[in-house]
Amino acid sequence: MTELSDFDKALLNLLQGDIPICSHPFAKMARTLGTDEGTVLNRLRELKAAGYLRRIGTFFDSHRLGYRGTLVALKVAPSAVNSVAQAINRYPGATHNYEREGLYNLWFTLLTPDVECESKILAEIRALGGVEDMLKLKANKKYKVNVQFNLQ
Repeated sequence: MTELSDFDKALLNLLQGDIPICSHPFAKMARTLGTDEGTVLNRLRELKAAGYLRRIGTFFDSHRLGYRGTLVALKVAPSAVNSVAQAINRYPGATHNYEREGLYNLWFTLLTPDVECESKILAEIRALGGVEDMLKLKANKKYKVNVQFNLQ
C-alpha cells in the first residue's frame, strides 16, 4: 500500500462526516479541497482499490424507517464459514457479517421490515449446511458510537 498524501488525508477526513447533501457532493468537496470533481473521484477510486476505503454511504435510523434490527451469532463448522458468510451477504438486509474467535464464530446484523420476514430469513440461514446453532440477540438499549479518525 502506498502512503497517504496530505490531500488523501484531507479527503478521507471529509468523507467521515462532511459529505454535502446536494446533487454534486464530490464537486462541492473538491471546491473545499481546492481541486476539481474529477480529481476527487479518481482519487477515491484509487483509495478504494488500495484498500483504504471500503464503501461510501450513510447511516439511517432503521427503527424510525420501520425496520427491525437483529444481531445474530452463529456457530458454524470451520469448513463452512466462507460459504455461510457468502450466503448471508446475498440478503439485502444483512448489513455486515464477521468471523470471530470462540464457539459462535460468525456474527451478522440483519434489518427487516417485519418479524415475518426476519423469521423467514433466519430459518433459511439456520438451515444452511454447516450452521450448527444460532443465537438471536436483541438490543435492550441503543448506543450510538461515532468514530472518526483525524488523519492529519
